[in-house]
Amino acid sequence: NAIRIENKKAIITDSCTLCRICLSNCKFKAIEAEIEDTAEVKMGTDEASIHDISKYKGIWVFVEVKGRTVSKVALELISEAKKLASWLGTEVSAILLGHNVESIVQNIINYGADNVYIVDHPFLYNFNDEKYSKIIIELINRYKPDIFLLGATVYGRSLAPRIAAALNTGLTADCTQLDIDSEKKILLQTRPAFGGDLMATIICPNSKPQMATVRPGIFKASKSKYQRAGKVIRPDIKIPDSKVEILQYIEDVTENFDISSAEVIVAAGRGIGDKKNLQLVEELASMIGGKIGASRAIVDEGWIERCHQVGQSGNTVSPKLYIACGISGAIQHVVGLKSSSVIIAINKDIDAPIMKVANYAFVGDVIEILSTLINEIKRLGTCCNSYHSSS
Repeated sequence: NAIRIENKKAIITDSCTLCRICLSNCKFKAIEAEIEDTAEVKMGTDEASIHDISKYKGIWVFVEVKGRTVSKVALELISEAKKLASWLGTEVSAILLGHNVESIVQNIINYGADNVYIVDHPFLYNFNDEKYSKIIIELINRYKPDIFLLGATVYGRSLAPRIAAALNTGLTADCTQLDIDSEKKILLQTRPAFGGDLMATIICPNSKPQMATVRPGIFKASKSKYQRAGKVIRPDIKIPDSKVEILQYIEDVTENFDISSAEVIVAAGRGIGDKKNLQLVEELASMIGGKIGASRAIVDEGWIERCHQVGQSGNTVSPKLYIACGISGAIQHVVGLKSSSVIIAINKDIDAPIMKVANYAFVGDVIEILSTLINEIKRLGTCCNSYHSSS
């Protein structure tokens, strides 16, 4: 669909992805490509390309802020970047864009950043992917980082592909593991593939920077080191214009619901049978001081809001207790809860994948087991209340 013939002329449509396959497939050699390269590093293994790549050093982390609050995933990525940097013998730098954000620079350094590149301007107070990406692209071309990590958030997922496309480099989204190849010293980026049936490790050896996004909660932030020493760099950059003007910013009320920090989660999947059965899940969660989680299946069905979703395309959690009710346990879901201290699975299918990762597995009808469990907790609660009253 990328090429159509009109009046014996080939017309390139908007479906063209610039893959250039048509150049080799055209038996008449009638197609030529004149594409302006915006990156300093080009794909290839020729001597010039290798020479360019050798200039790229250090690990960068995009620090996402809202107002003057640093996102949790940024601190997590800085901590993981420190580990990667120790294997490469390099430094970790944070990229901070916003307005009136000077006050949080030291906090970023305290969490492990060796350098902080800060661009502070009133026009950067609200996130604008067009402005942010142009600034970061200029910084990358100027300072040449080897690796660039971003959180797989709404901001990161908007920024990362823009930057990667402009720099003609690779990008691996939603990574669940990062490592360094001990021989080639390149970034190993692991993520679920083929619908979650396997884990794929992706490399980007011939272009820089190597880019990856990582979901919040995959890594753990290290402890802050008070008044840690670091370097602050304030590049002289002209703030670019944007085709988008933000007229008003309205905070999503669901942002106030944060399941990622919950210590107890009771999660429901399609195995509960019907939306009305969520009442049992809600009741159990309330009784044990937990929050409600959900699989992607029931979120897509519209049974519950997306802010409750656990998994690769939802929230990554690490509670002390995770109770999975009627969730089969596809790899996309499991990667979002694998850091849980204790996992309890309730499912009628003994062979469900969730049963293999659970510390305790109960096989049977989910609704019957939930009802029995709730009644037993009520009974024990009544006994305890009677005991305390008499004593």
